[in-house]
Amino acid sequence: MATELSLTRLAGSESSERLIVVGPSLGTSVAMLWRDCAQALGGEVIGWDLPGHGAGRTAAGPFTVQDVADELGDRVAALANGRPVAYAGVSFGGAVGFELASRRDSPFDAVVCIGAARRIGLPEMWHERAVLVRRAGTPVMVEGSAQRWFAPGFIARKPETAGAMLKALAETDRESYAHACEALAQFEAGAAVKPVRVLVGEHDVVVSPDGADRVLGGCGHLPPVEDPVAVAGVIAEVLEEMRCPTTTA
Repeated sequence: MATELSLTRLAGSESSERLIVVGPSLGTSVAMLWRDCAQALGGEVIGWDLPGHGAGRTAAGPFTVQDVADELGDRVAALANGRPVAYAGVSFGGAVGFELASRRDSPFDAVVCIGAARRIGLPEMWHERAVLVRRAGTPVMVEGSAQRWFAPGFIARKPETAGAMLKALAETDRESYAHACEALAQFEAGAAVKPVRVLVGEHDVVVSPDGADRVLGGCGHLPPVEDPVAVAGVIAEVLEEMRCPTTTA
C-alpha cells in the first residue's frame, strides 16, 4: 500500500474487554463520522482514516481495498491482545468489511457493513469521478455529497454537523480521493467466511436497502452521524446475535 493507515482511538482504552474497529466513508473523517456512536458502543473503539482524509497521510500512490484490508488486519491483530474484535465500516469502510469477512485469517470475529454492498456503483462512474476530482479538487463533490449523504431534513436539523462533514470533504486531498475512487472501481467482494451483517439507511441513494439485513429508519448514507444512538444499538444487537461479547470496559 502506498501509505500507512492512521489509527485514532475514539473511545475506551487498551484495558477494555473488547475492541471495535470502525471505518470511514469516502470523503469523510472517521473521527467526525463515528465520534458520537463510538461513545455509545462500549469497549475500545479505534477508527482508521483513508489516505488524505481526516488524520490520514496523503497517499504516495494507488492503493486498493485489499491493500487497506491487508494493513488493517495486521495492525489490529497486534492490538487485540486476545480480546474479541469486531469491525464496522461505512461505504468504502464497508467494502473493506466485506473483504475482511472473506478472509479466514482475519482477526475480526464479526463484521458489520453499513451503506455498502459487495460492489458499490459501476466502475465507469468511479473513474469519471476520479478524473473530475483530479481536475477540480474535492470541493466539487460537496454539493452532490450533501444530497447523497444525508436523509431528507437532516441538514436543516443538524446544520453544524452536516457543515463540518462537508468541510472535511472539501479539505480532503484530491489525489488520495481519486485513488480511493479507483479502488472502488475495481473492487468486488468474494464470498464471506466470517459472520457479516449489512445495514443500510432507509433513504440511502447510493446503496439500495433491498437485501440489507437491517434497514435503519430515518437515515441516509451515513447512519453513524445521522442517528448514532440507534446505530450503536443495532450494532450491539448484531454483535450479540453473532455471539461476540458486548461487555463494556
